[in-house]
Amino acid sequence: MSPSPPPSSPSPSSSSSSSLSPSAVLELAPVVPVVVVEDVADAVPLARALVAGGLPAIEVTLRTPVALDAIRTIAAGVPDAVVGAGTVISPAQVTDSVAAGARFLVSPGWTDVLLDAMKASGVPFLPGVSTTSEVVALLERGVREMKFFPAQAAGGTAYLKSLAGPLPQARFCPTGGIGPAVAPEYLALPNVLCVGGSWMLPPDAIAAGDWPRVEKLAREAAGLRP
Repeated sequence: MSPSPPPSSPSPSSSSSSSLSPSAVLELAPVVPVVVVEDVADAVPLARALVAGGLPAIEVTLRTPVALDAIRTIAAGVPDAVVGAGTVISPAQVTDSVAAGARFLVSPGWTDVLLDAMKASGVPFLPGVSTTSEVVALLERGVREMKFFPAQAAGGTAYLKSLAGPLPQARFCPTGGIGPAVAPEYLALPNVLCVGGSWMLPPDAIAAGDWPRVEKLAREAAGLRP
């Protein structure tokens, strides 16, 4: 499926937001930046640098007190970004993330309660898996796109290769321990749509506000697909 360009309005309630599918989000670029925002003032310039480098789908993790404000700020200030919420682990976080402007949701794992909340959210979602049984359970519930986490620790490319035979309908965004050296190995797999990572966001570059460096690293990441 070919993704459509991100709509100009970031509102999660708009028809254009709801028309995005998980695969459309994951096919926007070969890498989804996994962003931890410590200072909300960094959110817009950071997002602009990533988008300018060719990485429009941006996962802001709910690991800091300003994460929701960062999502809200990016949604309002960077219309070409497709901003999502990561580390979503509760129905309350689903509600808060969508209200803040998140256009997709990513969880490190899933439960029936969390999955129901994400399904009801009206935005694409990516539940996390690390075992074959979890993959089968999601397929049983009609979910085909998943986050494979923690990718390197859970078996890496060898594990995903093993899943491709019996479960070819499942598609993954591996995240966790992935850098530019191994990302192409994941992207070469038929069941991988993209990878998640944060190597294009060095802490020293963020601290210095070196957004040209972030843009350069993002551009290199955008060109990683074989």
